[in-house]
Amino acid sequence: MAKNLVYDIKDKPQFSKLLVFAFQQLLAIMAATIAVPAIVGNGMSISAALFGAGVGTIIYQLFTKFRSPVFLGSSFAFIGSMVAAFAGAASMNLGYLGLIVGATFAGLVYVIISVVVKFVGVKWINKLMPAAVIGPTVALIGLSLSSAAVKDVFSYGPQDGNGSFIMSTSAWVSFICALVTLVVVVLCSTYGSKMTKLIPFIIGVLAGYGVALIFTVIGNVADIPELIVIDFAPFKALFADGVTLKTFFDAPEFAFINAAKGIKDFDFSYLATVAVAYVPVAFVVFAEHIADHKNLSSIIDENLLENPGLHRTLLGDGVGSVAGAVFGGCPNTTYGESVGCVAITRNASVATITTTAIMAMLVSFISPFVAFLSSIPGCVMGGVCITLYGFIAVSGLKMIQKVDLEDNANLFTVSVILICGIGGMAMAIGKVTITAIACALILGILTNILLNKFKKGEK
Repeated sequence: MAKNLVYDIKDKPQFSKLLVFAFQQLLAIMAATIAVPAIVGNGMSISAALFGAGVGTIIYQLFTKFRSPVFLGSSFAFIGSMVAAFAGAASMNLGYLGLIVGATFAGLVYVIISVVVKFVGVKWINKLMPAAVIGPTVALIGLSLSSAAVKDVFSYGPQDGNGSFIMSTSAWVSFICALVTLVVVVLCSTYGSKMTKLIPFIIGVLAGYGVALIFTVIGNVADIPELIVIDFAPFKALFADGVTLKTFFDAPEFAFINAAKGIKDFDFSYLATVAVAYVPVAFVVFAEHIADHKNLSSIIDENLLENPGLHRTLLGDGVGSVAGAVFGGCPNTTYGESVGCVAITRNASVATITTTAIMAMLVSFISPFVAFLSSIPGCVMGGVCITLYGFIAVSGLKMIQKVDLEDNANLFTVSVILICGIGGMAMAIGKVTITAIACALILGILTNILLNKFKKGEK
C-alpha cells in the first residue's frame, strides 16, 4: 500500500462504509455530470446522463482490470460537438442518433490509438510528454476550472461590467453557504477523525445545504426572495400529477430510445457533419486522458500507463464513452473531480468507484433522490469544488517540482503551457473547438521537442 493512502486499490471497506464513500464520490462528480446535458439542452435527461456515467465507469473498470480508481462522467470537451450534432440534424430524434454516432467515432479514435500503444509501447508518450509537459497541463486542468468554482460560489449574485461580483444580499447569502461548505470540508480533512477524513465532502455538503435551507425557510416565511437559495421545483415536479408511481420511481429517458426514432431521417451528409464535430475533439481528450492518468498514478504511487497499461485505459475510456452516449447522450471521460476526491480522502479503493457507478445507475431511477441532487445549490457545490479543483492544480505543481527549471528547455516549456492555458488560448476552427488546455499542451509539446532537438544538436 502507498504510504499516503488509507485504502489501496484492492482494499474493500466494510459494506456500510463503502456505501458512504460511494455516495461521497457521487456528490463529487454529480454536478459536472448533470451539467453537460443541462447546457446542451434539447430535452436531454440528467438522470439518463447519470445512468450512462455509471455504465461507462463499470465498462472502464472491466477493461482496466479494476486497477484504476477513477469515475467517468459527462465530458465537457464534447459540448460543442453535441450542439453541432443537434444543429445539423433535420429532427430532434436524428440529433440524438448523431450523439451516439459521434461518440462512436470518438471511441474508435481511442481504439485505434490503443492498438498502436499495445504494439509500440508507451515510451514514445513519455518522451513526447515528460513531466515538464504533463505537470503544467495537469495544473491547468484544475486552474481552468477555478472560474467555474468561483462563479458557483456567487451563483446567486450579480456581476458588474468588469466581471466583479456585486455583494448584494443574495451574493452574501450565496458566499456564506459556500464558505461554510468549504470550511467544514477543510476542517474535516485536516483535523477530523479517521472516518471523518474519509467523508469530508458529505459532511461539507450537508452543512452547506443545512445553512442554505435555513436561509430559504426564512426567505419564504418573511417573503425575502434574496434569501431563497434552494429551488424546490424538482420536488414539486414529483407531485405535479398527484402521488403516482413516478413520484417515487421513474425510468430515465435514454438517448437510444429517441435515436431509434431518428433512423428514418438519417443521411450520409449528416454523418460527415457529426464525424467532423467529434473526431478532432477525441484527439484533444486523449491528451487530457494521459494527463489525468499520470496525475492519478502519482497520487496512488502506481504507474497506470504500465499497469494495467495505457492501451487498456484508452479502450476502457473509449468504449465507456460510447456506452455513456448510448444511454445518456454524453460521451464520458475520466473525471478530475473523482481524482481530487481520491487525493483528498486518500481512498483509492476501486471497490468504492465501482459501487459509485452502481449507485449512480440505481439512483437515476429514484425520483426523490434525483430531485435532491438537482436541488443542491450551486454555491454549496462551489465550496466543494474549490478544494477539488485546487487539489488537481496542486498535483500538477508537484510534478513540476521534479523538473529541472534551471534548464531553459524545461523552463520555457512550462512557461508556454501555463501562459497559453491560463490566458485562455482556445481556437474555434469551423465546428471544432480546440480548448485552451489542448492548445497549451500542443504548443508545449512542440516547444519541448524543438528546444531539446537543438540541445542534442549542440552536444
